[in-house]
Amino acid sequence: MNKIHPVLAFGLPKLRDILFVGVLFGLVVMGGPKIINADGDLGRHITIGNHILDSGSIPVKDIFSHTLYGEKLVPHEWLADVAFALAHRVMGLSGDLLLAALVIAMTVLLMYEEMIKRGVMRLNALVVTMWLISISAVHWLVRPHIFTFLFVALWTYRLETIYKGESKNIGWFALVMLMWVNTHGAYIAGFVIWGTYFADWLLEFWQGRGTKEMGARLGAIGGASLLATFINPSGWHIWETSVGYLGNDFLTQVTVEYMSPNFHDRGMWLFMFMIAFGLFSLVQDRRLQVREGLLFAGWTIMSLYSIRNFPLFAVVNAPIIGGLVQSWLGKVSWLVKRNAGVDAVESKLRGHLWAILAFVSIGALLWNQVPLDLNRRGNIYLPEKMPVEAVDWLTANPQEGKMFNHFVWGGYLLYRTWPNELVFIDGQTDFYGEPLTREYLTVVNGADGWQSILDEYEVEWMLLRGDDPLAVKLSAVEDDGWLLIYEDDLAVIFRRD
Repeated sequence: MNKIHPVLAFGLPKLRDILFVGVLFGLVVMGGPKIINADGDLGRHITIGNHILDSGSIPVKDIFSHTLYGEKLVPHEWLADVAFALAHRVMGLSGDLLLAALVIAMTVLLMYEEMIKRGVMRLNALVVTMWLISISAVHWLVRPHIFTFLFVALWTYRLETIYKGESKNIGWFALVMLMWVNTHGAYIAGFVIWGTYFADWLLEFWQGRGTKEMGARLGAIGGASLLATFINPSGWHIWETSVGYLGNDFLTQVTVEYMSPNFHDRGMWLFMFMIAFGLFSLVQDRRLQVREGLLFAGWTIMSLYSIRNFPLFAVVNAPIIGGLVQSWLGKVSWLVKRNAGVDAVESKLRGHLWAILAFVSIGALLWNQVPLDLNRRGNIYLPEKMPVEAVDWLTANPQEGKMFNHFVWGGYLLYRTWPNELVFIDGQTDFYGEPLTREYLTVVNGADGWQSILDEYEVEWMLLRGDDPLAVKLSAVEDDGWLLIYEDDLAVIFRRD
C-alpha cells in the first residue's frame, strides 16, 4: 500500500486506536454494573466529593461515622472523590464508570506506546499488552486506585527518559506527585520506582560509569517530589496514614484485595506464566539492566504478596516484558516482515478519530441512559449485591438511633442515607483502624462480647446480610432482645426490642 487517500488516512484506525477503543468498550459493556458493585466504596467517594463541592471545604475530621465522629481524618483521596462526584453529577453512576474506563484505557495506551518507543515491534507490543490486560483486569474497579495506574505509567516512563538523557524536566515530577498525593495513597509507589533508578545509578557510579550530574538530577527529582507530598490538607500526616496502614498486618490480612493470588484459580495462571517467562528469559542474550531487574523482581514480589498490585506490575514491567519478547520474536523473519508491513501502513495513518468517536458515542449513549452492559440492566447498584430494597424501606420507615452495618455496605449507605444516618464502619479501614475493625468482626460474627460492643456504641438497630453469623444467630432464637423488623433475599434489619 503505497498511497492512502487523505480521508482514509484520518478515518482508518491505528492499532493503538483499536486497543484504546477495545479497553474502553470492554469496561463499559463487560464491566459495567459488575465493577460498580464490587464493593460499596464508590458510594463513599461520591458522597465525600459532593460534600467538598457543596461546602467548599475538605473534611479533615470524620463526619461520616458515629463510631469515630470528630476524629482526625486524612483525606488522601479528595481529588479522586471530587472527580467521581463531578462525573456522577453529569451522568450518575454511568459517568463514574466512563471516567474509570477512560483512565484505564489511557494507561493501557501508554503501556503500548512505551513499548513501541523502546523498539518493540507493533504486533509484539500488541500481544504483550493484551497479556498484561488479562492479568491486571482482576483489579479494574471504579475506585481512586485507577488514577495510580495512570500516574505510575507517566512516572516510570518519564524516569526512563531522564535516565537516558532524553529529558531534563525535573519540575514535572514534583507536579505529578502533587496531584498524585492528593488523589490516592499509593503515591508511595512513585518513590519505590524512583529508588530503583537511584540504585542503578549508585552501582553505575561505583563502577565508574555513572555521572555526578545524573546522581544530582535523580536526587533533585526525589527531593522535590518528597516536598510535594506535604502539600495536602493533612501535611506530613499523609505519610503517617499510608505507611501505618501498610505496616498493620491485621488490616492487610482481613482486606481481600491485599491477599496473595491463589494459583489454584485458573484466572491467576496468566500471571504465573508471565513470571515463568521472565525467569526463562534469563538464559537469552538480552541482559536486563539493574533497574529493569529490580523493577521486575520487586513488583513480582509485591504482586505475590497482594493481588491489588497486579495492575502496577503490568504498567511498570510492560516495556521490560516487551523487550524480552522482542529478543525472542525479533529473530523470526516472517514476523519481522509482517511488522514491517504494519509499520508501513501505520506511518501513513493520521489522527485519533476512532478513539474520539468511540468515547463521544459511548458517552452520548450513557447520557441518554441507554444500557450498554451485557445484561441490559444499566449502571445501577444491583439489589442482589447492595441493600437497595432495605434502604428503600428505611427511607419510608426511618429508624431512630445509631446503626450497626455490614462492612461492605458502608459506602453504599453513605451514598443513600448520609447525612441523615452515620455508619458504624465502611471500607476506609486505614481510618477506622485495627481496634474498631476487630470490634466489628466480633459483632458480625456473633462472638463473645458482641452485645457489650453494641451497648458501648449505643447501637439501636442493625442492617446485616441475611447470612452474616450474627443475623443467623438472632434469627434462630426467640427472645434475644432484638426484633427482626425487615427481611428480603439479601438483607435483614434488627432493632432492639
